[in-house]
Amino acid sequence: MKNKMKIILAFFSLLTIQLAAQEKKVLTLNEAIDLGIQNSKELKNSQAKIEEATAVLKEAVEKKLPDAKVSGSYLRLNSANFDLKTKTNNSGSTGETPKVSQAMYGLLNFSLPIYAGGRIRYGIESSAFLEKAAKLDAEADKDEVIQNTIEAFANLFKANTAVRLMKENLQQARQRTKDLSNLEKNGLLARNDLLKAELQSSNVELSLLDAENNRQLANVNMNLLLGLPVATELVPDTTGVEKKDDSRVLDEYLQAALSNRKDIAAMDYRKKAAESGVKAGKAELYPGVALTGGYVAADIPHVFSVTNAVNIGVGVSYNISSLWKTKSKVQQAEAKVKQWVITESMMDDKVRLQVNKSYLDLLSNRKKIEVYAKAVEQAQENYRIVKNKFDNSLATTTELLEADLAQLQATLSYTLARADAFVAYNKLLQTAGILSTDLKK
Repeated sequence: MKNKMKIILAFFSLLTIQLAAQEKKVLTLNEAIDLGIQNSKELKNSQAKIEEATAVLKEAVEKKLPDAKVSGSYLRLNSANFDLKTKTNNSGSTGETPKVSQAMYGLLNFSLPIYAGGRIRYGIESSAFLEKAAKLDAEADKDEVIQNTIEAFANLFKANTAVRLMKENLQQARQRTKDLSNLEKNGLLARNDLLKAELQSSNVELSLLDAENNRQLANVNMNLLLGLPVATELVPDTTGVEKKDDSRVLDEYLQAALSNRKDIAAMDYRKKAAESGVKAGKAELYPGVALTGGYVAADIPHVFSVTNAVNIGVGVSYNISSLWKTKSKVQQAEAKVKQWVITESMMDDKVRLQVNKSYLDLLSNRKKIEVYAKAVEQAQENYRIVKNKFDNSLATTTELLEADLAQLQATLSYTLARADAFVAYNKLLQTAGILSTDLKK
């Protein structure tokens, strides 16, 4: 038994040390956004995509540079017969054919493209458009990360608020149960009424347990988003987080979205890249012209050797099969352009719907704040009246408990509505493509 007690004490000591070692960090919204951007895995992945697109563009540009190849061989020959068909003076000649058992040669060739029908130029143009699209995608991802951080910050604030209100209500419920217990002992209250109060106190305890679990999950989610240790206890500082005066109407947000949304601009660049692909496909119908040159060295013992054989010239090449193979490639490229045109139109409809929904959500949440503010006043006044009646034996315990629960729900709903309105406003800014711009103001 003593050993079990020692184990239990050691466990609780270790738990106490861990809780004491848990770091507590007060976090403002701006700090959260900065950390979110700095440690976002999505943004790091977006940067890798930009680097890939930049490398593809570099590869396309490098096609303008000359190609150079070096090759050489050493050959062993088995009793090769050589008969040189050249006119020579046979006087004094033995007439014997030289025996050749080996041969060596080396080649150096280079080719500098002068004209390729536009294939190189359009390839560079297409790659440049895709690089710009990748950069715009990264900017859109940045806005998404900011919005996710704002939502996580608001969720953490709501979870902390719920825990605080539940603890306050639980304290009041326990005190009320204690007071009612004294009344029941003195015969001034029915046993059933005391049980109702105790039941409500138990329900508040269960609600507090759920609220604490939600807060823990919101805290873990925030730490993961910000790249902080999971055990860090975050305390959101909402100083300065308040409703901003914004007189813009729906049409202004729509125009801002069509002008500033990075995903729309990225799609336009991808369409332009597809159009360049059509031009590159048609360019295969034209011949290629290149400046060529080379160096040759060879040695066949007892027969001949070649050194210092330098050549330079202009070469023309034409792939005749392009006359019947290019058409299908061009059709594929044109089909991609049509797809991007249709996708662009679908994106326009999607953006309009997103902006309208975000705008209506904001109006709805702001209206809820007004309604819940009145509900809080009404619930507080109702509780005060019912409490006075109860103290004067003019109201039942059930009425008192219901008034207390209504007061808690109204207060909690009002606080959550304010946080939801803040998130909805920033969501509207994101769908309008001006979230990053407005945060800097």
